[in-house]
Amino acid sequence: MKFVRTVSTEARARFLRLLIDDAGMSTAEYAIGTIAAAAFGAVLYGVVTGDSIVTALTGIIDKALNTNV
Repeated sequence: MKFVRTVSTEARARFLRLLIDDAGMSTAEYAIGTIAAAAFGAVLYGVVTGDSIVTALTGIIDKALNTNV
């Protein structure tokens, strides 16, 4: 029974260390995530401000306002 408690205690300690110890990973992950978010924002801005999107949205709104019910 003592062996089971020791294994359980060691497993719990390892699990807690994994939850707490993240040295070295967060900086690289945040940098890559920030670059990806900025790139996605730039692409999205380019698509939304393009002439085809503005024309399509204007057409949809005009069609919706000019329908006969």
